[in-house]
Amino acid sequence: MALRTNSNGALKMILMIASIFIILAGLKTATNLLVPFLLSVFIAIICNPLIEKASQFKIPRFISVIFVIVIFVSIALSLAGLVSKSLTELMTLIPEYRVQLIQQFTWLTEQLAQYKIQISTGLLIEYFDPAAAMGLAANMLSGLGSVMANLFLIILTVIFMLFEAPSLPSKLHIALDDPERRMKQIDQFLTSVNHYIAIKTMVSIATGLIVSIMLWAFDLDFYLLWGVLAFLLNYIPNIGSIIAAVPAMSLAILQLGVAEAGFIGLGYLIINTVMGNVVEPRYLGRGLGLSTLVVFLSLIFWGWLLGTVGMLLSVPLTMIIKIGLESSEGGRWFAIMLSGDEVIEQ
Repeated sequence: MALRTNSNGALKMILMIASIFIILAGLKTATNLLVPFLLSVFIAIICNPLIEKASQFKIPRFISVIFVIVIFVSIALSLAGLVSKSLTELMTLIPEYRVQLIQQFTWLTEQLAQYKIQISTGLLIEYFDPAAAMGLAANMLSGLGSVMANLFLIILTVIFMLFEAPSLPSKLHIALDDPERRMKQIDQFLTSVNHYIAIKTMVSIATGLIVSIMLWAFDLDFYLLWGVLAFLLNYIPNIGSIIAAVPAMSLAILQLGVAEAGFIGLGYLIINTVMGNVVEPRYLGRGLGLSTLVVFLSLIFWGWLLGTVGMLLSVPLTMIIKIGLESSEGGRWFAIMLSGDEVIEQ
């Protein structure tokens, strides 16, 4: 009897693992459809609080939706034009930056040779190539731009989502077998997701603006481009701030010098420390954190599954899953495993 029970348990585990792999394979195949849909959901969640606020002033939902969408599209098109122009100029100048890099490394190897330290210039370029870091950032933004080519489809989906948003909680209640018991959990889940993404977006916008102003003060080329990159990567805590700083510091080494690049790195550190450890915890609370390991693994997983957009939305997607798990009795243990050290300290 015990042997049969163990066999049934093992069979269930195998079936569960096989089901997960089949689902992931299906999601990977449907990436071209899934990514615009996820972006639409993300944009709708960001815009919905503004529309709800407008409804408090008796503004018809139709007018508020159209007004918010027009503002969003105007900002998106302006940023897309700015990023596209900056990327074109950057890709044109990268060979020039690489020549400057070779000259600096040649001077460095000559100085080291005076102290009997023999290092190949080619080896330094292979392992420390700032132009490669800038190229990587350019490719990441280009990948996002290719997704935004479906802007009309995304905006149309967002509009329909915003009109459907008021009835979504009621539909979820009706869809469940026991709506009364789960009503509080659904409301808490939807409120938490809206709160997290709205606050995270505001903090990310502030981070991008401050980074752009700092780099403008240093007179660094493409300071607006690096500000947009800081805004996007701020959705990835801890790791995102490091990734955003690398291309800007790499360009600063070539354009301004090592000392100025060091000050820029210090500025990035101060900005992200204040935003990540002071501003965000104040408005988000400590209970919404993820462990650094989970952030890194989610970056790899969602990046593999959904590409560039998956990397940028890796933490919001993981946070939505975590919030959903916290709202259910059976999944709370897994939500705790995803959390950071603040769970232990409580």
